[in-house]
Amino acid sequence: MPIERLRARRPHLFVARDEAPIAFAESVAGAIRLAALNGEAAAAGLSVGLTLADARVRVPEVEIFPHDPAADADWLERLAEGARRYSPAVALDPPQGLILDSAGVDHLFGGERGLAEDIETRMARRGITVRLAYGDTPEAARALARHAGAPAPDEMGAIRRLPIAALELDEDAGAALIAAGLKSVGDVLARPMATIAARFGREAATALRRLTGEEDSPLTPRAVAAPIGVERRFAEPVAKTEHMLGVLEDLAGEAARALEARHEGGRRWGARLFRSDGEVQALRVETGQPTRDPAVLMRLFRERIEALADPLDPGFGYDLIRLDVGLAEKLDAVQLRLEGGEGRAQQGAEAVAALIDRLGTRLGRERVRRIHPRDSHMPEQAELLLPATDPAPKAEWTRPEPGEPPLRPIHLFDPPQPIESLAAETPDGPPARFRWRRKMHDVARAEGPERIAGEWWRRADMAPPTRDYYRVEDVRGRRFWIFRHGLYSETERPRWYVHGLFA
Repeated sequence: MPIERLRARRPHLFVARDEAPIAFAESVAGAIRLAALNGEAAAAGLSVGLTLADARVRVPEVEIFPHDPAADADWLERLAEGARRYSPAVALDPPQGLILDSAGVDHLFGGERGLAEDIETRMARRGITVRLAYGDTPEAARALARHAGAPAPDEMGAIRRLPIAALELDEDAGAALIAAGLKSVGDVLARPMATIAARFGREAATALRRLTGEEDSPLTPRAVAAPIGVERRFAEPVAKTEHMLGVLEDLAGEAARALEARHEGGRRWGARLFRSDGEVQALRVETGQPTRDPAVLMRLFRERIEALADPLDPGFGYDLIRLDVGLAEKLDAVQLRLEGGEGRAQQGAEAVAALIDRLGTRLGRERVRRIHPRDSHMPEQAELLLPATDPAPKAEWTRPEPGEPPLRPIHLFDPPQPIESLAAETPDGPPARFRWRRKMHDVARAEGPERIAGEWWRRADMAPPTRDYYRVEDVRGRRFWIFRHGLYSETERPRWYVHGLFA
């Protein structure tokens, strides 16, 4: 797979090299060894694990490329995303495998044989070699794909003929089974399971049960299926973006009807465009409020397409378009006012929500944020700056008493700015005079303290000192939120800071 991945990504490197022996090398324990090779290199006598020096001695003309496991993992992820055209349940089987749960989708391709032929055709079109096998369990399918020579009509018979390596045990357990004369899975199945567990370990018995389906082995898909998903397949690929958008609008209407039946609206929508050459292009939009209006969704999808750094390239066309509702929430009918209309407040809220949706779609969800309250007694931790499309936390803003000024200022300094207290002060009281930013401020009025203790759940030597906050006003009418960091009983010289300014 590494060589086929490099050939697909950088085909110019393989011009006039199709028949040349090619290998990938990586550093292992201080030595450079071969990590992957093509058929020509294997036929010339090279093998995985051989040192690079020995490989060059044996086959001087071998072409060496650096091994990149991260690029291989990314390539496998891309193949898994493309495989979702066949099934929503696709699991990774690193380093070179994929496992699909095809239950309930085989009939869309004319049965198991038709599905296998379609996969082989698409992979061959991209220059990828595949070995396919069906099994009642993920382990059975994987073992048959790796170790069976050809598809067999009798699955259990094929499993019995598999070598011991199909159990994927550690080297010592596999060697012990072979030394005992058990060279195939059928040889092991012929022995009592209790004897296998006692002599060769519980792992051997568990692997055997999972291979034969006696023990459950659930598949863990790489992506959870969306609550609602609709798709459209085409006999002839769709090659125009406007045609694709028209199909996407029809799918949005179909999804909206499904959401309406459940009294829900979607907040996260994802469109996947499967090109006929195997590439998959994804478009995702989010809304601040649940919706099932196709016009709103199409406006956001068009915004997303216009904001793409690289424009959509249909290539030879899309043969499958799928729309998924990634997040759905309750959305009931809205009661209109008796005199008709929705009211100015509701219209204003909807206009703001629509603006946030458009800005988030065009600029990115992380660039449009909203301030939310957080349940914390520490002033600098009492706010959260979250994407505007995220649901609001359950905490509520602290409201002042009617007719009273706010307890906290709107503007906070991060971090608080130090001030110098110059005038004498009463014990544990506010300063009568302080210097901030090289200017002297004489305090005319002060209110407080509001005492905020440190986080008690921390260790005593790590807990911050107590803070005493005061609202003060100088002789010029400017109002500050200042605090003393530490009581006189906690530290010999408490320091003063200004944490915020009142309007």
